[in-house]
Amino acid sequence: MRIATDIGGTFTDLVYVDKNGKVGVAKSHTTPPNFEQGVVDVIEKSGIDQKDIETFIHGTTVIINALTERKGVKTGLITTQGFRDVLEIARGNRPDLFNVRYKKPVPFVERYLRQEVEERLNQKGEIVTPLNKEKIKELIAYFKKEQVEAIAVSYLHAYKNPLHELETIQLIQELWPEIAVTASHEVTKEWREYERTNTTVLNSYVQPIASTYIDKLSTKLSENEADSFNYIMQSNGGTTTFEQAKKTPINMVESGPVAGIYGAAYLGEIIGEKNVIAFDIGGTTAKCSLISNGEVKVSTDYYIEKDDLNAGYPIKAPVVDIVEIGNGGGSIAWIDEGGSLKVGPHSAGAVPGPVAYGQGGTEPTTTDANLLTGRLSPENFDYKVDLASVKSAIEEKVSKVYGLDAEEGALGIIRIANANMLNALKLISVRKGYDPRDFSLVAFGGGGSMHAPALARDLGVKKVIVPVASSVFSAWGMLMTDLRHDYIQTYINRLQDVDLTELNNEWNKLENQARNQYAEENVKEEEIIFNRFVDMRYAGQEHTVKVPLAGGEITKQSVEELIALFHDMHEQSFTFKLVEAQTEIVNLHLTAFGNVQKPELQKLESTGRELESALKETRQVFYEDGGWIQTPVYHRDLLEAGMSVEGPAIIEEPTATTVFYEGQTLTVDTYGNLLIETEVQ
Repeated sequence: MRIATDIGGTFTDLVYVDKNGKVGVAKSHTTPPNFEQGVVDVIEKSGIDQKDIETFIHGTTVIINALTERKGVKTGLITTQGFRDVLEIARGNRPDLFNVRYKKPVPFVERYLRQEVEERLNQKGEIVTPLNKEKIKELIAYFKKEQVEAIAVSYLHAYKNPLHELETIQLIQELWPEIAVTASHEVTKEWREYERTNTTVLNSYVQPIASTYIDKLSTKLSENEADSFNYIMQSNGGTTTFEQAKKTPINMVESGPVAGIYGAAYLGEIIGEKNVIAFDIGGTTAKCSLISNGEVKVSTDYYIEKDDLNAGYPIKAPVVDIVEIGNGGGSIAWIDEGGSLKVGPHSAGAVPGPVAYGQGGTEPTTTDANLLTGRLSPENFDYKVDLASVKSAIEEKVSKVYGLDAEEGALGIIRIANANMLNALKLISVRKGYDPRDFSLVAFGGGGSMHAPALARDLGVKKVIVPVASSVFSAWGMLMTDLRHDYIQTYINRLQDVDLTELNNEWNKLENQARNQYAEENVKEEEIIFNRFVDMRYAGQEHTVKVPLAGGEITKQSVEELIALFHDMHEQSFTFKLVEAQTEIVNLHLTAFGNVQKPELQKLESTGRELESALKETRQVFYEDGGWIQTPVYHRDLLEAGMSVEGPAIIEEPTATTVFYEGQTLTVDTYGNLLIETEVQ
């Protein structure tokens, strides 16, 4: 049996697949600060025998929470002489250009803990100044006195030659073996001094937190006699072992959300949809990512806490390209100073939650609006719903301002929330040169299927796919992912006169590094799959384009094909190409997958019953176009493969609701996925 658990802000989700392909799900309340207890609780709630667990995969928000809440450990930095203020200087491209009160992000390491040492390499990785080891000894004593709990080491040009970092790490481990320590070359071998140093610092900052958490989780599993192979989800969409995760926890910064993206890609492959937009709506956020021809976009240009006013903190770790906005089921509706209705980014969260929860919430949310318009049923809530309180809150806070009925105010909230989500979907499609009409929308999370059909109409997407277990789809996605490691090496070279022998040697080094790492993780060589990418640009440019490169030996012909593909991809991303210009390699990017056997999806059993047998009720629902409409509501669990429903209609399941419109038709495929297609206008 393979199981996956995903910790969210309110619930911890579990999905399992047994050897027969049977899928089971469970939800249990998240248990901060002892998150591992919530994992044990949801396993027990699922009713499975823990001795049957062969593979355990885990997604967690522990790392991103520790960073955003500043709950890491006291960290010291050792860097090249003259570079202690790299974190302070950061970048000059401030986002809020005309704000004279703008302040740069405060470094995670205060200046008195940022220390320098004499050493220097040039840009080729050649030693200019040897490492002063006596100074390292002094710094260790100083950090001990300051009660530092973790150390980051980041030297100039260490991405090219890590010799001095290796010598420093060895000395620290000899003199202070219990301290957590990270060298920059262990987390990234890309250039960019500030970004590389910040990534190293953040890895050290959360390393003890990650180690403690993973050890506690491992102990809990062992206590419950779960003798399983244990893996953790990484931000690049692959999994890694518990031990590797403790060394480079920064690779788990987006551990939970990316699993759903890869789940959408895998599902698309199974049902013949190579071009999909993954769309995940939770309680506080909506996330989306574009998958073109089965390929999930991965980038190292990732930031935390970056928005229109804040530069944020860069992390040079491979992260799936996700657009995330503060709009979810708990997003609060409010009126700004100009009298405009806004929804989000502030959320009512799990406590006090929406007004509908009856737990003290007074601000109307998207969930309340969906309830008042008949889209949600009160009986599907964990709490007793007081509809009168919901109606009163929307009337007082929204409807009265505009002289509207309560229901019209609620519909306004839904429309604004949809508009926000539509903008996010455009950011990862239209704005990047992709036509949404060429894609299907895979909707998941608690609110994904509620909003996706309306968004598909506005975006021009012809098909919406609501997968089985959509509300816990991120956990399902973990079961369908492979082991994955990314190896990125800065290698700046003009492609027109590159030394092919040297270039092939660089790729061989990366592939051997991958083989050695997988050998330590007991993965056989025949189960390793390599994908190559090259970050390229026109000579003199700042930005790059990630271009796929075929495996095998690189020849003059393959270089010409690579350049031609770069021109086309550059034009797609930036609307122009410079065919006569010189092209440069900036980074070599090797993705190494450790192939994991995946369970076959179970097909729905068919009894031949009629659609009417799945009808739950008919109720009034308030729609954007037609006002109140008598709408049939169906039990999803009673739908069978081949059944078809004309919109407007609603499909309900215990943890999600699908709302679709006139002109849309829903069919159930052989696996139980709901396929909603829109008539072409």
